[in-house]
Formats: sequence, structure tokens, C-alpha cells
Amino acid sequence: MKKVKITVLKKEFYPDLADTYLTEGRAVGPCPLLEEGNVFIFEGEAKMPEGFCPWAWMDIYRGVSAISAGATHTPWNNKDGMTILCCTDGIRPVIFTVEAMD
Repeated sequence: MKKVKITVLKKEFYPDLADTYLTEGRAVGPCPLLEEGNVFIFEGEAKMPEGFCPWAWMDIYRGVSAISAGATHTPWNNKDGMTILCCTDGIRPVIFTVEAMD
């Protein structure tokens, strides 16, 4: 199994959806747990990297594990051993690059 680098690529926030569906509306803002550019290293054994969001981890673990095991997403992705994943928060999702490390 390879180590995997997980990088926060982008944070999104949809204030119109927040106003419609959340009790606190747009005041909740984007994800407060992760910042663009944060880097985490997955070292195997299903262990969530320290400081990572537990909810996002549940969402992306399967893809991280696949990359760790050597999965490829070419020809869809232009780099072998890499994929883009995101948490499933529909109002303030976080997007990650997930890359196998040599």
C-alpha cells in the first residue's frame, strides 16, 4: 500500500441553499474545519489523518483506499494515481486532490 497525500483543493459555499435549508442560514459560512491548501497524509490501515474532518473522511475513505492500493483513474484524469474527491455536504462542500506518493 502506498501513502496518499490529501490536499484541500477548494471550499465551496452556497448561501442561497443555506438560507433556504439551514436554521442559521448563511451565517454558518463555509466549512470551518478545513482550509484550502491543507495537506494530510494517509498512511494506511483505515486510520484517518490527524486533524481531518471525520465526516469528510467517511465520504472519501473508499477513494483514498483505492488510490493507496494502486487504483488508476486514467483516462479520465490526466495524472495516474490521482483523483479528485469531495465531502457530501451539499451546502458547503470541500474538494480534495488525492494522490499516491512514491
